[in-house]
Formats: sequence, structure tokens, C-alpha cells
Amino acid sequence: MTFERVKAFESLRKALTNSPLLLMPDFKHPFWIYIYESGDGLGASLHQVQIINDKPVEGPICFISRKIKPTEARYGASQMECLFLFWALEKLNYFLEGCVFEVITDCTAVKSLLNMKTPNRHMLRWQIAIQEYRGNITIVHKNSDGLSR
Repeated sequence: MTFERVKAFESLRKALTNSPLLLMPDFKHPFWIYIYESGDGLGASLHQVQIINDKPVEGPICFISRKIKPTEARYGASQMECLFLFWALEKLNYFLEGCVFEVITDCTAVKSLLNMKTPNRHMLRWQIAIQEYRGNITIVHKNSDGLSR
């Protein structure tokens, strides 16, 4: 192996084994929530941009995840994404109540499903709960990575 390859391998190993620096929440600034879906689990991360060493840095505040329940496994893809959003807001309620935040997702159906005229009983309950927050939903199209699939 060449020196460059060894150096690249060592830097990759160091990046994978080090824990990310978690930031303390600053309730004066908006939060960002990233929601993730995989085949058998769901997760979310709460981020915020803060000034560190005179530079704006986006960093994580916390990470949450859980396994999908057997009854939830029968949901369609769009309904599953809305479940993820509802679950993430419920779990991160302490940080988000009364604060401005942005939800970042790659599912375009979330916006339309939250504005449905005749939702099913699950969707209706989730719609009511989500409307209590002061957040916006931003759709970001991204390629799937191997870790989330």
C-alpha cells in the first residue's frame, strides 16, 4: 500500500470511530430535523446552526431511532413517512415546542398527505398533532446511501 492509501484509511477509521460533537440547544435559533427511513426502522436527528470559533457550523443536538412495529410494517410508503414525522415531533417535543424549525425529508408525499381533505384515522390524528407545531417541511431530493437502506 502507498503512503496516501494508508493515510486515507487511517483518517476514515478515525472518522468512523469518533463520536460526533453534540451541541447544546440554543432556543433563540431555528432547529432542523432530518427524518430517515429504512426497511425496518426509523430515525431522526435534530440539528442547529451555531457560531463556533467565529464560524457558523451545523451540528447535531440529538439522534433518535426505533424499530418499526409489526402493525406499522403494513403501512404504505407515504403513510410511513408521515408516521416518521409524527413520531419525531413527539419525541423531540421538548426542543421544538414554541420554536421555529424546519423538517428536511426526501418524501414529497408528506406535504400533500398532511393537507388531505379526507384522511384515514391515523392520518387525521397525525395531522392534528403536527399542526400544533411552528415548523415548515422542506423536500430535499437525495440519493440513497448504503447505511440507510
